Amino acid sequence: MGVMEKMRNSTASILWILIFSFGILWVLADVDFFSGLTQGPRNLGEVNGDEISLDEYNQRVNFYTEQFTQQMGSSMSPEMRALYENQAWEDLVAARLMTQKMNQLGITVTDSELVDMVTGDSPAPFIRQQFQQEDGTIDRIALRNAIESPENSEIWILIEQQLREERRQQKMNNFIASGMRVSSLDINNEFIRDNSYADIRFLRFPFSEIRDDEISVSEEEMREYYRNNPDRFQRSEQYRFRYVSWDKSPTQRDTLNTIQEVEDLRMAFADAVNDSIFVRRYQSSTPFRGAFVHKDDIRDEFRPVIDLEIGEVSEVILINGDPHAFKKIDRRGDEIQFAVLSYKVEADPVGTIDRLAELAEEFRFYASSDGFESEAEREGLEIREAIATKGTPFIPGIGQSQKALNALEDLRTNRISEPIELDEKFIVVQMIERIPEGVRPFNEVRSQVENAVRNQKRRELMVSRVEELLAGGANELESLASAAEREIQSGIGIRKGGSSIPGAGRELKVIGSVFSMNPGEMSGAIRGENAVFVIVVDELDMADPATMTISERNEIRNRLEQQQFMAFNSIFIDRLKEDARIRDNRSRILR
Repeated sequence: MGVMEKMRNSTASILWILIFSFGILWVLADVDFFSGLTQGPRNLGEVNGDEISLDEYNQRVNFYTEQFTQQMGSSMSPEMRALYENQAWEDLVAARLMTQKMNQLGITVTDSELVDMVTGDSPAPFIRQQFQQEDGTIDRIALRNAIESPENSEIWILIEQQLREERRQQKMNNFIASGMRVSSLDINNEFIRDNSYADIRFLRFPFSEIRDDEISVSEEEMREYYRNNPDRFQRSEQYRFRYVSWDKSPTQRDTLNTIQEVEDLRMAFADAVNDSIFVRRYQSSTPFRGAFVHKDDIRDEFRPVIDLEIGEVSEVILINGDPHAFKKIDRRGDEIQFAVLSYKVEADPVGTIDRLAELAEEFRFYASSDGFESEAEREGLEIREAIATKGTPFIPGIGQSQKALNALEDLRTNRISEPIELDEKFIVVQMIERIPEGVRPFNEVRSQVENAVRNQKRRELMVSRVEELLAGGANELESLASAAEREIQSGIGIRKGGSSIPGAGRELKVIGSVFSMNPGEMSGAIRGENAVFVIVVDELDMADPATMTISERNEIRNRLEQQQFMAFNSIFIDRLKEDARIRDNRSRILR
């Protein structure tokens, strides 16, 4: 009774609250507030407030897709498409950042510059390509007619926009390059590095000769190394997850269908006048060669063609699971000319692939409500676990998969993903744990730390042993070789700018030491990457920059400037990204 009494006494207040609430809802609905909430982001992303639209992203992806198809003659795999989608996004972000930087620096292209790019004495490459005559001059009349033709007005707007952006980018590149001038000293040093050589003899004492039982590593030494070298044990953000999979291998029906495709073409193959065109038109997985091959050199699996009559086509033969049909075109003594029509058996896009996609989607739906493990057990699917690292597309157990990594980066703990189509299978994953970036715990990297300390001690011990041999009076390479019971090795024509020594591998520090020595001089113990070295320089041929020709100087200058520009440009974009406000809505828009 008490509760009912309170409700009756509060009726007036409740009515006013309801009236007020309905009024607010009515106003919010009138200004389309709720549709704004449900629609989500209106663009694919933003770079410092500058929008990236879905249309331009799709245009860029389609451009990459068409280029790939033209070059490779086949469609993209799901994994390849994921890589190009990432590239399209990175391109658009970089373009926005560069445009904003050019605006900030005031880099523009005037109308007079644009006119000069079209009608000037030295027009832009695009104009020259379209209107250049056989003698190398520009057909000014044809150019003028193209400009003044009314039906070309829209095309010229696009051309002018493109030319303006190209010139603007060129100015930006010149601005960057202006701060990276290569000095004469840089050119001289590069010439010396490229053209200085040495002949050496050396003894090599590999670190690997120190046995593990000669080294002891304490707990305190390992923890000290761990404390002093935190950068060695950094990790990026990681994702621990479990997943189930459906293999996209062709079914028996797919194999039978592919066999039937080749069978259906056998008669047309036999009647074909131009076998090269026929094989190419029907996209045989075995290209047409056209050469005469001696019968003894024909591959074992292709040997059925030997017993055919000229113009006859063989029955369909399975080779490594793929159907083949052979046609003998001609015979010249013991040499045979033939063509092969073959198809690789692949999973049917509708009957097999779509059905697997449906199974994966059904699993995701029921796993979301009944539990990942319960649904996997009900379906008889094996659950596997794996760990992926942000920025590293290779995932143990799955392989190279940018697509799976993209899905994991957007997945919250305990959530189940949409089906992910990889090249060889479909997977559905559940996030178990997102491990933040930072220094990995000592217990996790204990064995790695122990190996590092052990290798450090191994190097120190070998250096100490070689120094003891040298201190024992071995002042010549031959006497040192005798004392150490080793053979003297030689290296001829070691280049100062090189990175390896024949028979010793990559040893940059050792090569640097060689060119700081005098001919006939024997070095002390030099700690290399994989061994301790003792070296004698027999001959040293140091290049003289005074002998450098003008063309050599210009070639080195251009190469160094290009190297500097490429290195700086990559760092430049990364720095712009660090300072930018980048909003990435791909996971919400493209889901």
